[in-house]
Amino acid sequence: MNALTVLQFDMRRSPECPDSQEARYRGCLEMVEWADKTGLSVVGFSEHHNTEDGFLSSPMMLAMAAAQATRNIRLSVSALLLPLHDPIRIAEDVAVLDLLSQGRFMAVAGLGYRESEYRTMGVDWKRRGAIMDEKIGVLLNAWKGEYFTHNDVQTMLNPVPKRPARSLLCIGGNSVSAARRAARFGLFFAPAIDDPSLEQAYNAACDAHGFHQGGVIFPQEPSLTLVSDDPDRDWARYGKYFLYDAHAYGRWQHPTRRAYAESSASDITGLREEGKYCFLTPAQAVERVRQKGSINLSPLCGGMPLDAAWKSLELYASKVAPAL
Repeated sequence: MNALTVLQFDMRRSPECPDSQEARYRGCLEMVEWADKTGLSVVGFSEHHNTEDGFLSSPMMLAMAAAQATRNIRLSVSALLLPLHDPIRIAEDVAVLDLLSQGRFMAVAGLGYRESEYRTMGVDWKRRGAIMDEKIGVLLNAWKGEYFTHNDVQTMLNPVPKRPARSLLCIGGNSVSAARRAARFGLFFAPAIDDPSLEQAYNAACDAHGFHQGGVIFPQEPSLTLVSDDPDRDWARYGKYFLYDAHAYGRWQHPTRRAYAESSASDITGLREEGKYCFLTPAQAVERVRQKGSINLSPLCGGMPLDAAWKSLELYASKVAPAL
């Protein structure tokens, strides 16, 4: 079976998590190495800043460590909050990641939806769309390996990545403007929701700009998943970590945000019924892949204890992976 198997990390940690941040980061890299040997498709790292629960704030550094520790699995930072960063610095980091990983890295550039992050980084929230466009332009110019003017200085990136820009960067977002941005810059579009109208907007914009080498990468209704030999038991033991994660995202509500992580559940029972967070038996996990073509494993979700995370991954390796 040809399946997309994703290992996700955002390093968010509930106050009830029994493991230290040091142990969790070391465990994360060990899990990435495990995923590489087990044959998973891609490992993804998320980004947020100025959080109370230790959400991953340096995904590029973690991706670099993962590149060094692996040989086969693809690496993704999704989303990379590009307006918050110096674009030359990002261009340099992506170039080194592309070379070191031998072409296994891609970033999904996101606009972000938390004004507090913009204020923390000293970036103008009201100009975020224009800033995003400006910084994408800098990246694309830098990766050409030619001199260009930036901040009134003649600048040239060296080393440059081996692969073309559309293999290094795609555009995230859940709006028509994001779809049009991706087409305008000649990049793939990776929305966080499965909305056919976004694909229509992207295709129309591609036609308008004469770009015919792109495409839309839909998430295929992901759920944050752990594999379990007894889901009832594990919901009772560990459902509080899923609930913490759901409520933590809920506190970041923004009127323009649409994502599968959005939950309306107030308790564990409601969260389980909603289906966005799952403990699946091995048989259920295999069936999900057969239906959706993919599975998103989130072993450390919400501060999930390391021992529970490893039990889930071991079940995946022994009873799910052989069927894929």
